[in-house]
Amino acid sequence: MTELAGKVALVTGGGRGLGEAICRMLGQAGAIAVVADIREELAETVALEIQADGGKAIALRLDVCDKHQAETAIDQVVQQFGRLDILINNAGTDVTLPVDELEIADWDRVLAVNLRAPFVLSKLVLPAMKQQGYGHIVNVASTASKRTWANASAYHASKWGLLGFSHALHVEARPHKIKVTAVIAGGMQTPFILDRFPDTPLDKLQDPKNVADTIRYVLCQPEATVIPEVMVIPMQESSWP
Repeated sequence: MTELAGKVALVTGGGRGLGEAICRMLGQAGAIAVVADIREELAETVALEIQADGGKAIALRLDVCDKHQAETAIDQVVQQFGRLDILINNAGTDVTLPVDELEIADWDRVLAVNLRAPFVLSKLVLPAMKQQGYGHIVNVASTASKRTWANASAYHASKWGLLGFSHALHVEARPHKIKVTAVIAGGMQTPFILDRFPDTPLDKLQDPKNVADTIRYVLCQPEATVIPEVMVIPMQESSWP
């Protein structure tokens, strides 16, 4: 199995929820976690706690919808560490409304965060990964990329698109020894769900740490092996009978 010690990993939406769990997993595995979040104070807290636990981490303020911020963040990481081994496109958002009530601006924002941003960030990291002859891009999808339910049209469109983009990027990146993986995550005990649906029974949701551990497994595959897609869901996942 490939070790993560010393690898440099940029995680979007790293300030809480699944992103936080991923960053903590990376820190425990000996990687350098670049905790990127639009809420810099959350990213700072996570990075400092990783450091306090003996891991290596830095915080970056990053609005994934801002191309210039994305360019600056990637340049900063490469200049500071000399490489960027892993990109985890985790940042996500949703607006829970039926189509006829959904504002066009809300549709555009959900697609910008969930689909456009992974494209932009992947496009920006590819030159560095090609030059170093190695890289791994992980796109956090959702069961929403496989099933549909009411009042989530923008979210479904973005996640179905992200899954398609991830597989297309996998085809293009393989000749350059760059791995691409779509992680289809089921419901988790994170603010993404609980802030909007506080009455959701916790036993219907999985600990985000379990998904982070799955990502660690994906990242630790031997050099000659890539996992293009993996699904991890709670035992009682309601969206996946």
